Amino acid sequence: MAMPTRTILAASAIVLVAVIAGAPFVLNEGFLRLATECLLLLTMAQMWNLLAGYAGLVSLGHQVFIAFGAYALFLTSGWLEVTPIWVLPVAPLVAGAVAAIIAFPLFRLRDAYFSIAMWVFAEIIGAFTMKSQAVGGTSGVPLATSKLIDFDWFEPTMFWLAGGLTLITIAALYRMMTSSFGLGLMSVRDNDLAAMSVGVDVRHNRFVAFVLSAAGCGLAGALSFMGNLFIAPLAAFDVNWSVYMMFIVIIGGIGTLEGPILGVIIFFGLRELMTGPLGLSGGWYLVGLGIIAVGVMIVAPRGIWPALRDRIGVRLLDVHRAAPRPAAAAILPAASERVTG
Repeated sequence: MAMPTRTILAASAIVLVAVIAGAPFVLNEGFLRLATECLLLLTMAQMWNLLAGYAGLVSLGHQVFIAFGAYALFLTSGWLEVTPIWVLPVAPLVAGAVAAIIAFPLFRLRDAYFSIAMWVFAEIIGAFTMKSQAVGGTSGVPLATSKLIDFDWFEPTMFWLAGGLTLITIAALYRMMTSSFGLGLMSVRDNDLAAMSVGVDVRHNRFVAFVLSAAGCGLAGALSFMGNLFIAPLAAFDVNWSVYMMFIVIIGGIGTLEGPILGVIIFFGLRELMTGPLGLSGGWYLVGLGIIAVGVMIVAPRGIWPALRDRIGVRLLDVHRAAPRPAAAAILPAASERVTG
């Protein structure tokens, strides 16, 4: 007898929590830092996937929310002179507030125009930041309260925060997408006019997804730059943040929760292979990633995970709705009418 999906998910969650809790006592700092980077980029990819894969809005400027969250953390921690961990909630609040403000003009644009407008907005804010000496200009700013950090536990704490954020993100997205709101959001993605005709509030659903996506990226970005103890505009507003998220989601499987997980494994596996054992320069793994992305889009347009899922029949985090089958009592009268007629 097959084990219920909920039981499998609950058991998997317990195992993952145990692994995340115990990993810092087994892994060295190098592995912990790499694992933290993987987890934070996975969170960003899931947030980009929420917007593009479930709300139908492709953003090319999500790096702006990463930058807003990181700068908010650095500046607030310095002003209050407290450990940055205590002001982490500021990062998603600021990034989400910015998204809420710009949503109104941006939602007047559709498809490619929205994508380009997001990229332009990110570039404009980045240019202003580089000219502003209040945030360090092009030179950037160090974390002023780094002296308050206990560096004996810094890497483990960063890993625990990243792991907790990733698990909460995936669990929250699964709960959201299996709710009535998630059903409405996916109907907006598939056909916004048809969704509107059956009573779905298209603007509200996309607004919520946009703000949540920005807030999640803001928090993950704040943690990422907190780990570096330094932030500069060229790194914070780097368009590669959006490129990484996009490639991870497209390769793994857009509109699925498992796809970004698989995409992150491929992304970092390829990067470590090409920059480590193969000894190639840092940019070559991006070339390899681009080749893989093009190949996947040709062979499996929905991504690797959907193709693999359909072949092996595993649907742990699947939020797809199947149309209900008509009852036998409703089918038989209709068939008899056709025969007698």
